Amino acid sequence: MSAVQRPLSNRVALVTGASRGVGRGIALQLGEAGAKVYVTGRPQKNLVGKQSSLEKVAAEIIQRGGFGIPVFCDHSNPENVKKLFEQIKMENNGQLDILVNNAYSDVDFIAEKY
Repeated sequence: MSAVQRPLSNRVALVTGASRGVGRGIALQLGEAGAKVYVTGRPQKNLVGKQSSLEKVAAEIIQRGGFGIPVFCDHSNPENVKKLFEQIKMENNGQLDILVNNAYSDVDFIAEKY
């Protein structure tokens, strides 16, 4: 039986806005290809004792053969973003191979306006 090929082994990826939708799908595929994937999303309210959607994505990445790391981050807050990149830099000796900038927060505004 041959080993599963993981073309993104030893690669580090960051997918912002990865708790659902397109970001989630991209993060899962990167994980399946063997990448270490940092997934970000805003903290969810009222989850006492429950797993957040972001934590579920990270767990599914691990199930698919990658390494998923959930990081709660509000990308509209520059200090949160700075801390995120500092964490990735520290944990990976400065390595970041893939960035998928998918975070977007004006969906509700657009839906209300139109």
